[in-house]
Amino acid sequence: MNIKKSLSVLCAGVILSLGTQAMAADDYKLTLKLSHVFSPAEQLTKSMDLVSEAILKKTGGAINIQTFPQAQLPAYKEGVEQVVRGAKFISVEDPSFIGDYVPDFKALYAPMLYRSFDEYVKLVQTQMVADMKTKAEAQGIKILALDYIYGFRNLITQKVIKTPADLKGMKIRTPGSKSYIDTLSAMGAVATPLPWGETLSAVQQGVVDGLEGSEFTNIGTKVYEGPTKNVANTHHILGTCGVYISTKVWSEIPAKYQAIIQDEFTKGANHMVELLKSQHGGVVKELESFGVKFNDVDGEAFRSALAPLYKEQKGMTPGVFKTIFTELDSMR
Repeated sequence: MNIKKSLSVLCAGVILSLGTQAMAADDYKLTLKLSHVFSPAEQLTKSMDLVSEAILKKTGGAINIQTFPQAQLPAYKEGVEQVVRGAKFISVEDPSFIGDYVPDFKALYAPMLYRSFDEYVKLVQTQMVADMKTKAEAQGIKILALDYIYGFRNLITQKVIKTPADLKGMKIRTPGSKSYIDTLSAMGAVATPLPWGETLSAVQQGVVDGLEGSEFTNIGTKVYEGPTKNVANTHHILGTCGVYISTKVWSEIPAKYQAIIQDEFTKGANHMVELLKSQHGGVVKELESFGVKFNDVDGEAFRSALAPLYKEQKGMTPGVFKTIFTELDSMR
């Protein structure tokens, strides 16, 4: 009898606990602020808005993600710092900024690694990258996605660029990430970090001689309206963003809402990649109609100039570049 009574009490306690958890989840409300640097006209902004709307709907209003484009809130390095500090904040930045906490991410974002969007998408699904994500979590960063691809980044300048020698003395605007600065410097340019909000006026005023970015950025922010009418197809970096949230904030979100958030960000990335793949040719033609001229470059000369960046930096896993090259070779 005592055993039966004890079991009854235990079962009642479990049921009560589960019921309390369910009630807690139903009563749960969370507002997150999501920050990135893209303009309202660019696809990444549209994708983030769509994902946020879907999450709000599917969680019955429990998870409200407020989106802030064009660096209205902290972005780049400062945005990731908000995540690490445990703010109710989602940072959408390229993986090189996570490299400040897990250096292997800098290798993932190294220049001239990828030939297509699909290669990168497949690479971030490997065990190697899963291990990198685990290391990021130890630093307080939960990675919800790494593959919001917005196109290969090319040089957008006033003069035609075909070799690294053509970039000598040219000031090229870059984001503030060390990976970008090192890449443009190795390519022969004077890397000039500037906030995006200051970039177009800097180009107009001759403070910089050009910038680097994708065709989607070029058309979405009307870069083509300025004096930089030449695009050198360097494909020096595959432009992609990850989505990052504090592990502390994430752990406090009920599991059923975690599943919805993760699912929607994953679907959003897949949709954006397919959309951009289908739109790229049309965007190039439209830019050409505005007077933009595209030219190929001496790829071997640029890869040779960038070779020093394929050496392991402080904190990187020994052999990380060899592992990446092996993974990419197996895909080809």
